[in-house]
Amino acid sequence: MTEKHFTVFTATYNRAATLPRVYASLRAQTSRDFEWIIVDDGSTDSTRELVAAWQTDFPLRYFYQENSGKHVAFNRGVTEAKGRFFLNLDSDDAAAPDALARFAVWCADLPADFAAVAALCCDQQGLVLGDEFPASPLDSCRAELRYRYKVKGDKWLCHRTETLRRFRFPEPAGVKFVQERAVLAQISAQYPTRYVNEKLKIVHPGAARLSDNLARHPLGVALGQRSVLNYELGWFRHAPLHFLRAAANYTRLSLAGGESFATQWRGLENNGARALWLAMLPLGAGLYWRGRVH
Repeated sequence: MTEKHFTVFTATYNRAATLPRVYASLRAQTSRDFEWIIVDDGSTDSTRELVAAWQTDFPLRYFYQENSGKHVAFNRGVTEAKGRFFLNLDSDDAAAPDALARFAVWCADLPADFAAVAALCCDQQGLVLGDEFPASPLDSCRAELRYRYKVKGDKWLCHRTETLRRFRFPEPAGVKFVQERAVLAQISAQYPTRYVNEKLKIVHPGAARLSDNLARHPLGVALGQRSVLNYELGWFRHAPLHFLRAAANYTRLSLAGGESFATQWRGLENNGARALWLAMLPLGAGLYWRGRVH
């Protein structure tokens, strides 16, 4: 298959009821310079038969894997991608009809040392979810956006595929969820992103709550906290409590996931992160043991 401008990637698990919404939104795109990759993370419903019956005028490739988690499916999607840019579109959401056409405009002028273009997400009524960017376009990074500009809410990232191939999700044995920040914080520390105030993704309710992942996948969340300490600590003065919590949670969740203190130490990549971890270690360990007692 010839190279496309975009790879739209969807990881799915028993979402035969919502996946047609993604399909319909891609069929409605005003641009056809894309492929759609679906990685089925072990579905037991009719997902395979549903996808096999679809007729498209754009390339659609379906891959099945034993249930391993979205992060593993994401790595597979990046490996298989033939698009120059990579968009993650969840199995219960939709793209605005001009989403790919608008991303193409912004990507055309993206400097070579930029990792991505990011746009806004909205609900079904068109209301922006979270905050708009303080300027559009805004050339910045994930950490500055969060800690200096205090922008909250999910955004839709269109990454260079070659960048994602250099920053893979870790795949620890037995872990079926890894926070996106485990990778995004690394990318943001090295490459800027161009942020634009355009509503290009339509989000539907149904995502898992963070509390669910804390309880079921503590190590996967701990890896996200570790990336905050490793790659965003330079912004400590803008949000000190955030980083103190991250250090305590790194210990608490790592212990819950079976990681020793020595392993936690080895995972930290700079002296500042290690010092903060040591300072918050008693609190983190205390929270872990209190949770075990109760």
